[in-house]
Amino acid sequence: MAGLYVHIPFCSSRCVYCGFYSTTGLELRDRYVDAVCREIKMRPSTEPVGTIYLGGGTPSQLSPTHLKRILDTIYIYNKVENDAEITMEANPDDITSEFVATLQQLPINRISMGTQTFDDERLKFLHRRHTASQVPAAVSALRQAGFKNISIDLIYGFPNQTLDEWKADIDEALRLDVEHISTYCLMYEEGTALYRLLEQGKVQEIDEELERQMYYTLIERLESAGYEHYEISNFARPGYRSRHNSSYWKGVPYIGVGAAAHSYDVKTRSWNIADIRQYIEGMEKGERVSDEETLDEDTRYNDAITVALRTSDGLDLSKLSEKQRRYCMANAQRHIDANLLKLADDHLALTKEGLFVSDMVMSDLIMI
Repeated sequence: MAGLYVHIPFCSSRCVYCGFYSTTGLELRDRYVDAVCREIKMRPSTEPVGTIYLGGGTPSQLSPTHLKRILDTIYIYNKVENDAEITMEANPDDITSEFVATLQQLPINRISMGTQTFDDERLKFLHRRHTASQVPAAVSALRQAGFKNISIDLIYGFPNQTLDEWKADIDEALRLDVEHISTYCLMYEEGTALYRLLEQGKVQEIDEELERQMYYTLIERLESAGYEHYEISNFARPGYRSRHNSSYWKGVPYIGVGAAAHSYDVKTRSWNIADIRQYIEGMEKGERVSDEETLDEDTRYNDAITVALRTSDGLDLSKLSEKQRRYCMANAQRHIDANLLKLADDHLALTKEGLFVSDMVMSDLIMI
């Protein structure tokens, strides 16, 4: 089955750390939704669609009419599985009673909320619109509406954040009893407002050892609470792994619709232009403004290393060619000896110790 991703780039304000393509030009929403629907018609999936993901940006910035139109178009031009996982990202402050009533009229069955932290001062630092108290209220509203699959995002590693403060955020997250938690260390990505603050000396990155303690504390507390650590940054209750994101890590083909959205069909990878006006103007002419690369054998191997090793399932060595397998194991052996990688049932996976240095381990296995 294929996955379908729809990028909704609209945000009422831009977070300091965000490196994703987004815009605050909300006046373009009508034309953008028109363009997205044109692209969905132009590029139907040749396989049944098992997952749909409305990401951003902030999809909850669209109106009920916009959301219904996009989803109706997807269903008209694609065969969507009856049990498809249909996720929408949302901000906690957008989860009003009116918005929840809208969601109940749509096929959306999974909500992913950008919670980030339960500290109001840190939320202001990130330029988030919501307050900490709005998160449990949003979860409660979704539960009352019958939603049984809720995910939240958390960030750790803020400037001057202590381990105890991070533990308090984890405790608040656990009190929500959601099905899925995604966690990320605060990244200083070039081109973001946060990176400029770092360059100006106004903020400092946390110490690497403290970051390590925060990560392992997270793993210990969430696993003790019954969450499965199934990917470097993701934890789920049994049966509630993100099916859409898991398809990325397993190399399942997917179609990306919207400005800056990426697509993958095993043989090629393509991406739409990261400019909302050029994207809209192109689609209004019936033209997809995009770039594409053909994936050779070495590139597909490198992709497998960088996605499969992120997961607890690991890399299935039986799917590699003999040449790839020899190369992989020759470079993996020292990491196996150092207890950073483990080999079992013809699968190569990161150990708990290897998770924190995953980028280093993966880079050693990549073909140059």
